Amino acid sequence: MIKLLFICHGNICRSPMAEFIMKDIVKKEGMEKQFEIASAATSQEEIGNPVYPPAKKELNKHHLSCEKKTARQMTKKDYDYYDYLIAMDHYNLTNIKVFVGDDPLHKVSLLMSYTGHSKDVVDPWYTGNFEKAFDDIEKGCQDLFQQIKKAFD
Repeated sequence: MIKLLFICHGNICRSPMAEFIMKDIVKKEGMEKQFEIASAATSQEEIGNPVYPPAKKELNKHHLSCEKKTARQMTKKDYDYYDYLIAMDHYNLTNIKVFVGDDPLHKVSLLMSYTGHSKDVVDPWYTGNFEKAFDDIEKGCQDLFQQIKKAFD
């Protein structure tokens, strides 16, 4: 089983969007039993809060439900448990190191690096552009899935 943890600052916008986009991708491929997918925050600010309404609305536009998802903060144990810890931006990468240290197993990555670009998924909390964030996250998740899927072929 491949275990993925998507990570952003508050776990109410980008990382839950990535979680539910990736769950949809693996389901459509008939591989949902081979994956465990979750999301978390690097901060404590939003712990227990639901997905931010504009992010939820964007997911719903694409027929993706995020019901019952609440924000949680990542822990050091997540490094041992998950195969991939995937950050939405460079700021998240820096904050993840507080939890995991030097990443000796090379589990930590930037989502958009799977597209061949080391750019950030711009935070829609500040830009208000949830559609652009969705599109970038979907592209990153598709490319990440294709790379992981090669291991199954």
